[in-house]
Amino acid sequence: MTVLLISSTIATADHPLPFTVKLLTVDANEGCDIADVDNDGKLDVIAGRNWFRNGEWVARPVRQINDWNGYVESNGDFAYDVNGDGWVDVIAGMFIPTKVHWYQNPGAEGLKLGQMWQEHELVDTGLSQNEASFLRDFDGDGKPEWISDSWNKDNPLYVWTLKTGDEAELVRHLIGEKGNGHGMGFGDINNDGREDILVGNGWHERPEGNPFEEPWIFHADWELHASCPVHVRDVDGDGVNDLVWGKGHDYGLMLWRGRGSAEDGKLQFEEQLIDDSFSQPHAVEFADLNGDGQDELITGKRVRAHNGGDPGGAEPPIVCYYTWNADQDRYDRHVIEDGHVGIGLQIRTADIDGDGDTDIVVAGKDGTQVLFNGLK
Repeated sequence: MTVLLISSTIATADHPLPFTVKLLTVDANEGCDIADVDNDGKLDVIAGRNWFRNGEWVARPVRQINDWNGYVESNGDFAYDVNGDGWVDVIAGMFIPTKVHWYQNPGAEGLKLGQMWQEHELVDTGLSQNEASFLRDFDGDGKPEWISDSWNKDNPLYVWTLKTGDEAELVRHLIGEKGNGHGMGFGDINNDGREDILVGNGWHERPEGNPFEEPWIFHADWELHASCPVHVRDVDGDGVNDLVWGKGHDYGLMLWRGRGSAEDGKLQFEEQLIDDSFSQPHAVEFADLNGDGQDELITGKRVRAHNGGDPGGAEPPIVCYYTWNADQDRYDRHVIEDGHVGIGLQIRTADIDGDGDTDIVVAGKDGTQVLFNGLK
């Protein structure tokens, strides 16, 4: 793979969208999700130990999580009705421990009484050093699979199919014996119409047939310490997919512009700096914030990643979004909040207050916070 460097100037535009910050709780949890927990037709927030009912925003219990070395032993929250009873549950994995659990929503009466959600083991993967996990439908059957990224590049990579019901479990499918590393993304990187898997030290090329029965081809094309996720999308509209990613533990939000393949078949990219004014853009998300039908890029500074030991780790937090400026061929930055709100491992978006625009939820070591969009 060839990466050509091109210069870029960080453009900070006037802030066109006002956001109101609602602090829900403060702990070291860095995962969150948005779902209707109590089936009242309103979207609630799930974040580690607690869930928060829309409108009240009071912490209500979900599960116990141990603290560990400045973190909590959880690397994400995923809302999903695992047992099919009509009440959304939570799936979660951990950094060092190797088990994945689901937590059963206790239903109307249990939620009213503030009961803890019953813990069930989905699988013991036997794999530690888990950076982040994802629920994603790889085979198109409408049911998501589980996949975890490891910061250990030599760890094998598996996709786990989810068997739902009261006896729910995860079933292992090998993607690659090796080929992992910090950072993970999904998308058609080689423009063949099939979704590939990107990891910190390369990418796994999806086979033409059944992704759980046929072998994937690994391309060790780079060594990155990338965000979770890396996004594959055609940013500039030239028909070739690009990569948008952050340096998870350093300075640099990057655009790799796809330039097709070289004569030897290796992919070519031009690297364009989007922003290096803050460090640790560990999570990156896209959503339409300004209602123009185009997704904006959302990220920020992860708070005290590696307990402040990263470059810039002690600097103030920030959350930004970026609009694509087609005339100038670049992203323009808009600051949502500077100095008080940062990010963790997940950025979630939805119209939480029902006013017709897209709001943001972040959970980091400065707290779980809702950023209410004031567009409407």
